[in-house]
Amino acid sequence: MSFGQGGPPQQWDPWKPNSQQPWNSGGSGQSPDWAALADASEARAKRRRLLFIGGGALATVAIGTAVAVAVVSANDSGKASPGASSQLPGGSDVSLPSPTGTVPSFAPTSAPPPLDPKDFIASAQKDKAPLSPDLLFPGTQLTMGETVYKKGPTADTTNCASAAKATLPKVLTDNGCTRLIRVTYTEDKVAVTVGVAVFGTEAQATRAKQQADKRSIVKSLSGGGVKDFCVGAVCRSTTNSYGRYAYFTLAGFTDGKDVTTKDKTVFATGDDLQEFTFRQIRRRGEAQASAAANG
Repeated sequence: MSFGQGGPPQQWDPWKPNSQQPWNSGGSGQSPDWAALADASEARAKRRRLLFIGGGALATVAIGTAVAVAVVSANDSGKASPGASSQLPGGSDVSLPSPTGTVPSFAPTSAPPPLDPKDFIASAQKDKAPLSPDLLFPGTQLTMGETVYKKGPTADTTNCASAAKATLPKVLTDNGCTRLIRVTYTEDKVAVTVGVAVFGTEAQATRAKQQADKRSIVKSLSGGGVKDFCVGAVCRSTTNSYGRYAYFTLAGFTDGKDVTTKDKTVFATGDDLQEFTFRQIRRRGEAQASAAANG
């Protein structure tokens, strides 16, 4: 009679759970098959070595893959993707060092302001350029627009009152006039005398202009082919100033006619000569300012 499960007896495996070593319960005296047990043990050891070698190779491959990924990532981190901007994204707080190290700093500089031409004709201290009738009114004629004026006689005096009439002599004297230059221009039957009074300062010239009235006029200058004009006749006069110069015009007919508001030619002549005188005084300042800047 047989006890237990049928079939051949199971082989004992010391590495297998629940495996039992066979023995002879009946004391038959049969000894274990030691050769078979040794072969089984060697086969199991060989399988373990193969498992260890295979596992190590897989681990090595995994580590190598991780290193390769890390190297590739490090190499790609400094390259911009095609079409991508080299600038940092907006709002980033990352601060990159300057590629050239410390950036040099320079003190702010500014160009000196240009010289004001009027400063050079505002006072006798700076207005040192030569002055004469021919320098202030050069040439033999003057063209303004389409009109050509012929230059006539000139005069230059330090006795300003002697070259003025009515209320103007007192105005010039009270404000310290040091010189009065006159010149006459003609066009057809119209003549105009320009008088330029020279003062020590701009303030004196400005006061002279302000104190002058409708009766403050320069004496007309005739001679050199220019007939007397504005002697007992009504003429048109103007008064103005620029810098330390006050300038006056007196325009009228050379045939003795009175000037009326309808005589546009007389008014245009006086306006042209007043404008030209202003330009000449201003150019005097510009020339001195340019010389000072280049000197």
